[in-house]
Amino acid sequence: MAKVILTPHRKKRIEKGHPWVFKTEIEKIEGNYSPGDLVEVYDFKGKFLGRGYINPLSQITVRILTRNKDEEIDRNFFKKRIEDAFEYRQKLGFNGSFRLVYGEADFLPALIVDKFEDVFVIQTLALGMERFKDVIVDILRKMFQPRGIYERNDVPVRELEGLPLTKGCLYGNVPEKILIEENGLKLYVDVINGQKTGYFFDQKENRLAIGPFVKGAEVLECFCYTGSFALSAARFGAKKVIAFDSSREAVELARENAALNGFEGIIEFHEGNAFDVLRHFYKSGKKFDVVILDPPAFAKNKQALEGAIRGYKEINLRGLKILKPGGFLITSSCSHHVDEDLFWEIIESAAWDAHVTLRVIERRTQAKDHPILAASDETRYLKFFILQVIK
Repeated sequence: MAKVILTPHRKKRIEKGHPWVFKTEIEKIEGNYSPGDLVEVYDFKGKFLGRGYINPLSQITVRILTRNKDEEIDRNFFKKRIEDAFEYRQKLGFNGSFRLVYGEADFLPALIVDKFEDVFVIQTLALGMERFKDVIVDILRKMFQPRGIYERNDVPVRELEGLPLTKGCLYGNVPEKILIEENGLKLYVDVINGQKTGYFFDQKENRLAIGPFVKGAEVLECFCYTGSFALSAARFGAKKVIAFDSSREAVELARENAALNGFEGIIEFHEGNAFDVLRHFYKSGKKFDVVILDPPAFAKNKQALEGAIRGYKEINLRGLKILKPGGFLITSSCSHHVDEDLFWEIIESAAWDAHVTLRVIERRTQAKDHPILAASDETRYLKFFILQVIK
């Protein structure tokens, strides 16, 4: 097995528990290897730091799987890690539908597994994990006896690993729409054509948290996708909800979800660009009690950061301007490159331009089935604020 020797003058991220070895941290590689192979990682003095898979095409050259020199990376290894991930979620009360494996935070770097009742959706986002895909599918099949297992490996990050974009059924059969339950709501999920794996479990607890703020309120939601926040608002007693998304398919599924829960008379779903929608309501003078903003990641890499800051500033500024005095802005960012401090700076700047004073009610993050690895800031990405506007 090849040995990766690290440079002497680097930060001690890896020793503190971070699972990534960047190309710039490598002094030399001893021995032969092929991309995707398992390798051992040592510091400059020869101390063993871990074993993981290597891909010289990627800036993240090695992803560490174990720090135990005697632990074999085989079927039993993956079975134990998946069992541990399931046990953790069972202990916290997750059942039915949830994220079963969250990559690095479950010590399986670049592996995502979402459970939608009896259907599983997986993503293998790095070459080394791709090599174990068949093993992982077989473990899931034997552990859970699912109806089907589907891969959503049609995500651009795979191209950084030299992997093709692909999706399809790996086991059993997978219907286009799956019915799940979350927080007392029934929801159809499209795991075949929906965004990412089809649904965003990371906001589950935040959808519960909006309850006290929407009762009896007139609510606007932008970036509604298939309607989970809008449906939550209706369930918690909102008087009226108007929700927009730029995807026609998402809006159609959101309308089905409203009908499924008997909320057709409370929620209106419309196709529309959020920037245009917010601008329209501002110009018309329309005001809301609550504005919910749950956009996709505006900064998927560092190069996009400047544009993302402008985008977040604009939507939050316009959201603040159409709130009634005492109203609530419920806003989030899932861009890792926009950390919490920067996101708060953006919101403060928007509040200054809107000539409002903000009261912070809650600062939240992702649901517990997306655990945060203390040594890996990349695993903590979701920022979620509930703010009251004082004018």
